[in-house]
Amino acid sequence: MATYKKRGYKAKDVNIDGDDKNFHDGDSTTAEVFNTLDEGASKTEEWVSKNQNYILGVIGAIAIGALGYLAYNQFIAAPKEVEAGNEMFYAMQDFNQALQNTAAQDSLYTLALNGRNGKYGLVDVVDNYKGTKNANLATYGAGMSYLNIQKYQEAIDFLSDYNADDVMTGALANGGIGDAFMQLNQPEEALEYYEKALNANANGFTTPMFLQKAGTTALELNKAEVALKYFQRIKDEFSKSSEANMIDVYIAMAQNK
Repeated sequence: MATYKKRGYKAKDVNIDGDDKNFHDGDSTTAEVFNTLDEGASKTEEWVSKNQNYILGVIGAIAIGALGYLAYNQFIAAPKEVEAGNEMFYAMQDFNQALQNTAAQDSLYTLALNGRNGKYGLVDVVDNYKGTKNANLATYGAGMSYLNIQKYQEAIDFLSDYNADDVMTGALANGGIGDAFMQLNQPEEALEYYEKALNANANGFTTPMFLQKAGTTALELNKAEVALKYFQRIKDEFSKSSEANMIDVYIAMAQNK
C-alpha cells in the first residue's frame, strides 16, 4: 500500500542514543506519581487497619438502627395505632352524636371526653397512645368537646397540641382557640387565631365564618379599618354565604366607627 506524506511534512530527527533527557525526566516523573499513589494507598490501608473496629461499629449501628426502625413500625407502632383506634371507637361515636344532637350535647361531649362502661374517653387515648395518628385525632376531638362544655382553657390546651392533617380541621382548631379566647375576654388573642383560621384555607364554609368573627372582634378592639377589610371580603368573595346576609350592616358599622 502506498504511503503519502502530508504537504509540508518534515520528519523530525530521532535520537536513538538512549540518553534523551526528556525521556528520562518523563520516566522519573511517572515513577514518582506511582510511588505517591502507593504511599497514599498504604496510609489508607494502615488507617483502615487501625480503625476497623470503629468502622465496623458504625456500620453495625446503622444497620441495627435501620432494622430497629422497621421492627418498631411493624411490631410496635402499627399495632399501637390499631389499638388506639379500637379504644377511641366509642368515644368518637359519642363525639359525633354530640355534633348532631343539640339537646344532649353537654352529656355526650362529657362521655366522649371521659369514656363510659370501662371504655376509654378521648383524654385517655391522648394520654396512653401519644405519637399515634389516632391520639392526634383524639386531641382535636377533646379540644372541641371542652370548648362546647365551656371549659375554655382546656380547649385551648388541647387544640394547641393538635397537628392538623388537613387544612379544614386546622382552620376549625384555630377558630376554636379564637372562640375560647373570646370567652375568656382576651380579644387580642382571639383575633390572632381567627386570622390564622381564615388564612388556613380559602373555602366557602370556614373562611366567611372566620372573616365575620375576625371583623366583629376587630370592631371590639376599635380596629375599624381591619374590620372593614374583613367585612368587605365577605361581600366581594362570599356573597352567597350566610354571613353575607347582614354584611352591609357590618360594613356600615365599621365605616362609622
